Amino acid sequence: MKIPVGISSCLLGEKVRYDGGHKNDAYINGTLSEYFEFKPFCPEMAIGLGVPRKTIRLVQVDEEVRCMGSDADAVDVTDKLSQCASEQKSWQQQLCGYIFKKDSPSCGMERVKVFINGQPHKKGSGIYARTTMENFPWLPVEEEGRLGDPRLRENFIQRVYILYRWYQLMAEGMTVHKLGHFHSRHKLILMSHSQTGCQTLGQLVAGVTKDSLAEDADRYLLSMMSTLKKIATRPNHVNVLQHIQGYLKKNLDTDDKAELSEVIRRYADEELPLIVPVTLLRHHFRKSPDEYIANSYYMAPHPQELKLLNLL
Repeated sequence: MKIPVGISSCLLGEKVRYDGGHKNDAYINGTLSEYFEFKPFCPEMAIGLGVPRKTIRLVQVDEEVRCMGSDADAVDVTDKLSQCASEQKSWQQQLCGYIFKKDSPSCGMERVKVFINGQPHKKGSGIYARTTMENFPWLPVEEEGRLGDPRLRENFIQRVYILYRWYQLMAEGMTVHKLGHFHSRHKLILMSHSQTGCQTLGQLVAGVTKDSLAEDADRYLLSMMSTLKKIATRPNHVNVLQHIQGYLKKNLDTDDKAELSEVIRRYADEELPLIVPVTLLRHHFRKSPDEYIANSYYMAPHPQELKLLNLL
């Protein structure tokens, strides 16, 4: 089953832009379409602006950022775009991620031009995107331009898969035991993003009771997704790899231990990508299985065919 992900319609090749064009993205339509079921939406079309149409832009009016026409007739569509986003909540709540169109005054996630006294400043967010992110603060969001960065791409896709697994768990029926098991399976991933964040989540899980489960599960989701937004660092990955290596200390001979340590060192020194120590660890655990490591998602956070660890 493909994972439902929202997306700006123009990125799928739909001719909905102001000039009647599109911004078809090859990576999204090629690679990601194999795994994600995209749900396209264009808020500017939804509020009746039509194609072709006059351009709109973000303008600071007093202390507020408004979305207005860029010509002398300057129509204000701020409230329409915000209301439009809130009206989509019924289908958006099924999403496990959202890919927005960069630089768009309606759909840009960040660094959208805001005109102040006629001068552009890259400090805004598109009105539709901003409202959607406010409505669903745990939802993984990204822009198509930023997906070209290997670390940002892996971070976004990893979060999409984790939220998908969370929704599956909620559909099955959350229990105290299942929440603890979920955390255990994702603990090493969380450690790679933030050891402090992982510890905080562990403490939250340890204090969950049957009576507090519903509230604590909501708190866990928000805290988990906030922790995962932090890009995993190489030093944190090294710490996790060495932690995993400890589960093999009784199973490896001297040469294998030395080889594994050397590979992890070379990864730490940026001589090798993350996939190399991960592949070597997988090899050793096939020979010496460990239940905790087998259940962990750290070494298989998303389909291997995406090759997301190859450039980290």
